[in-house]
Amino acid sequence: MRPIKLVILLITFFVAVQNTVARSGSDSTLNVKERSIISIASLTAKGDLQQLQKEIDIALQSGLTVNEIKEVQVHVYAYCGFPRSIRGLQTLMQVIEERKSKGTKDVIGREASMIADGTSKYERGRITLSKLTNTKQERPSSGYGAFAPIIDTFLKEHLFADIFDRDILTHVERELATISVLGTIGSAEPMLRNHYSICLNLGISPNKLYEFTEIIKNLYGNESYLSCKKTLDELLNRKTVASSNSTQSHLFDIGAKITNSNFQGTAYLNNLVTADSLNTSAVGSVTFEPGARTKWHMHPAGQILLVIEGVGYYQEKGQQKRIIKKGDVIKCQPNLPHWHGASATNSLVQIAITNRHLGETVWMDEVTDQEYNK
Repeated sequence: MRPIKLVILLITFFVAVQNTVARSGSDSTLNVKERSIISIASLTAKGDLQQLQKEIDIALQSGLTVNEIKEVQVHVYAYCGFPRSIRGLQTLMQVIEERKSKGTKDVIGREASMIADGTSKYERGRITLSKLTNTKQERPSSGYGAFAPIIDTFLKEHLFADIFDRDILTHVERELATISVLGTIGSAEPMLRNHYSICLNLGISPNKLYEFTEIIKNLYGNESYLSCKKTLDELLNRKTVASSNSTQSHLFDIGAKITNSNFQGTAYLNNLVTADSLNTSAVGSVTFEPGARTKWHMHPAGQILLVIEGVGYYQEKGQQKRIIKKGDVIKCQPNLPHWHGASATNSLVQIAITNRHLGETVWMDEVTDQEYNK
C-alpha cells in the first residue's frame, strides 16, 4: 500500500473513532445525541422556534437523522400537546429545506419497526410501564386513574404502547425527552419526580440528570433550573435515606417481600409465630420501606404493634394520623378501621401481634396519597 493511501486510511479511521466517542459519550456524562434530544424537546415544549431552529441544525450536523429528530417532536406531544409538537415539526421541515437549498442532504434514517405480537395494546402498555417503573402496574383502584378510568386506558394503550413501543428512540432517550418537557412547562414537579425515578431505573446516572438541569439553566436561566434541581435533589436525598435505612441491622430477618394487594409500596414479612388451636395469636415482623403502608383494615379481636426500628405513621378512622417511632407500642382496638406504615423518608420495622380467635383481618380501601400526606 502506498504511504499516502495509508495516511488517508489512518486519518479516516481516526475521525470515525472520534465521531463514535463524541456520539456515545460515557456512562456518567450525556452524549451529543442525548444533549440534542434534551434541547430539542425542551425548546419544542417552550415554543421557542427561533432557538429550536439552531438546535435542530446543530443536531443534524452532529449526526442525528431526520427521523430521530422527528420522533422526539412526535413523542413530546403527549406531554405538551399537539400545537407545540406540530410547530416543532414545521420548524424541522423549514430547517431541512434551508439546508437542502445550501446543498446539504440530510440522512432520513430508518422507520419504526412493525409490532405484531398479538398482545392487546393495554397489556403492552402495562408491561412497558411496569418495566419503566420497576413496579407491578394494574388497573388503578384509587387516584386519578380510578376517578377517570379512560385516562388510564389512554396512558397504557397510547402513550406506553403506541408511542413507547416505537423503536426509533430508546426508552432512555424517550425519558430524557419527557423530563425535558416536564422541566420546561413548570408546575409539574410530581410528574417530573416520577420520571426522574424512571430515568434512574433505566440506568441514567444522577450526574447525567444534573447535566440535564444545567442545560435547562443555559436555555432559560435560574428559575426553571432551580425547580428542576430542587426536585432532583429531593428525590436523590429520599433514595439515599431509604438506602441507609434498608441497611440497618434488624432484630429479625427481613423475611419475604409482600406481594398481595393489602399493602401499598414495598414491604416485607417474616412470620415468627403462626396461630393455631393452642395459640390463637399470630406474630410477624413487618418491614416497610419509605412510603409503604397497609390498606385500611381492622382486626375482629384487635392487634398490638411494637415499633422496633424507624419512623412511621398510625391512623384510626376518624382520628388524626400520628407519628410512631422506635419504642412505641400501639394497641389496635377490635373492629376499628386503621392503617399504619413508614414515613415518606424513613423505613419502619414493627412486630405485629394479632389475635385470630374471632376471625382473620378484614381488608378495606387503599390509603390515598391525600390521607397519607395529610
